Amino acid sequence: MNDFSNASDNRHNIWMRALFMLLMGFVLHVCGTLLFVVTVIQFVIVLLNDAPNIRLVSFGRGLGIYLRQIVNFLTFVTEEIPFPFSEWPAGE
Repeated sequence: MNDFSNASDNRHNIWMRALFMLLMGFVLHVCGTLLFVVTVIQFVIVLLNDAPNIRLVSFGRGLGIYLRQIVNFLTFVTEEIPFPFSEWPAGE
């Protein structure tokens, strides 16, 4: 009986993970668009000021780490679900 309940828990866990994977796949798509927008804005700032915006640099670094966390979760490298289910990665 213990083996059956364990198999049932695993099946439930994999379906919950699938739900989180769909959600994080959507977030990955949105973040890719956000990355494009930040890149264009940063490019324009560098054209105008000859230096990047430090806050955008920090945000971009954090966004890159976040994208890596999402990819690691989607590819089963880790079981930890990224933000908003854990802390936002520091970009410093």
